[in-house]
Amino acid sequence: MEAALIGFAVLLVLVFLRMPIAFAMGVVGFAGFGFLSGFDPSLAMVGTLVSDTALNYGLSVVPMFILMGNFVARAGLSSELYDASHAFLGHKRGGLSMATIVACGGFSAICGSSLATAATMSKVALPPMRKYGYADTLATASIAAGGTLGILIPPSVILVIYGLMTETSIRELFAAGFLPGLLGIILYLVAVKYVVWRDPSAGPAAPKRNWADRLLALRGVFGTLLLFAIVMGGIYGGAFTPTEAAGIGAGGAFLIALFRGALTWRVFYEVLADSARTTAILFTVLIGALIFSNFVNRAGLPDGLLALVTGNDLSPLMVIIVILCIYVVLGCVFESLSMLLLTIPIFFPVVKELGYAGLSPEQILVWFGIVAVVVTEISLITPPVGLNVFVLSGVVKDVSTGTVFKGVTPFWCVDIIRLAILVAIPAISLYLPQLFYH
Repeated sequence: MEAALIGFAVLLVLVFLRMPIAFAMGVVGFAGFGFLSGFDPSLAMVGTLVSDTALNYGLSVVPMFILMGNFVARAGLSSELYDASHAFLGHKRGGLSMATIVACGGFSAICGSSLATAATMSKVALPPMRKYGYADTLATASIAAGGTLGILIPPSVILVIYGLMTETSIRELFAAGFLPGLLGIILYLVAVKYVVWRDPSAGPAAPKRNWADRLLALRGVFGTLLLFAIVMGGIYGGAFTPTEAAGIGAGGAFLIALFRGALTWRVFYEVLADSARTTAILFTVLIGALIFSNFVNRAGLPDGLLALVTGNDLSPLMVIIVILCIYVVLGCVFESLSMLLLTIPIFFPVVKELGYAGLSPEQILVWFGIVAVVVTEISLITPPVGLNVFVLSGVVKDVSTGTVFKGVTPFWCVDIIRLAILVAIPAISLYLPQLFYH
């Protein structure tokens, strides 16, 4: 266990020295495993792990969902989702921010990426909000916060990776993420109402649209709703596996982009190249995390933590609170995916044995996956890292990160409320998996 703690300290030093997190985890994992078991076994472990990860059929769902999201973004569906939300909510005070959050929820349900959602919606939603005199703090914060929904509302790449790492049903994780994602949208709308209650000038009302305009706007999102219904309905109904669903979703998104005239040969090449690049980055981080995970498992850290918990007679709730506090602290240093990949192999064996709230080990793993992702969402908009904030400020050049961080404060506050609700009432996350699969 001491070797694992030393490894964590070295990893933090390398990260602060600006070594990419994937390589830092790989180097420390390889060296630590070599120190404990010899460098020949360590080399064999790395070679086997890289080969097994690259050939893992279950992981083929990752590039397919990324490809689907990229086709959807190029098809211009984000603007139509925003227009439909705007038609129904824009006339309310703060309504354009509310429309942005609802559109982010819908777009992320297809895209599955928080960063892509934030970057895409900034181009669609920010100009109208500025046109009607919205404060930059509220306008940018609603995009940054709404973008975090991309890693929870299914299909979610992070939930896929969590399921593969913990051998948890991906379709149950997708079902479990739906209600917490919906709760997140509702609480974000409450946060917008609070901001405009405090400062009505931050979100003036836009002109009210008539019902003819609203119905016309709804027609534009039919393709998006149909694609989501086919992909998620097929998974929930057991018609096909998540991997098959990802392939169907990518094919459907390709056809939508093609029929809408958004797909030239150049755009097609850019979509494939961007999907390959994103997939390579994710796999590199995943391989680095798995190497580090093998090291900490060999060093006995999960067993040591479990013995520490049982030896001190800590209540399951107290253990969960401590783990979540660790996540909040790590979220100030690590990027969200890296943080989950680094910690899940350490924490899930402990959580699985807790017997929290009378749940079975299988139920606990599904519930904990959702809770861990919600904590990760919080890390996407909290300083000093707040990756969504930095992506947004990179796209919107005339807005500083300080402005966005100031605006997102009410949003991460309601995220903490959501986290507390999900911890206190696990049935919210487990209702749909129980309904569909048990």
